[in-house]
Amino acid sequence: MDTNHAILPLNEMAARLRVTNAWLRGEADAGRVPHLKAGTRYLFHPAAVERVISARAAGEAGAQS
Repeated sequence: MDTNHAILPLNEMAARLRVTNAWLRGEADAGRVPHLKAGTRYLFHPAAVERVISARAAGEAGAQS
């Protein structure tokens, strides 16, 4: 299955990013990571999340130069 086009639950997206569930949930709650919420479940589109995380990392790297 192509997971770039799938919608992943919190635990799978966190594992893919190699971050904790708590960190990803916090970023989602703060509006810094795109997500959908279905009841109490957090759902993520991997390509969208990875674009945002990459852009943030590039911005942070540029700020340190």
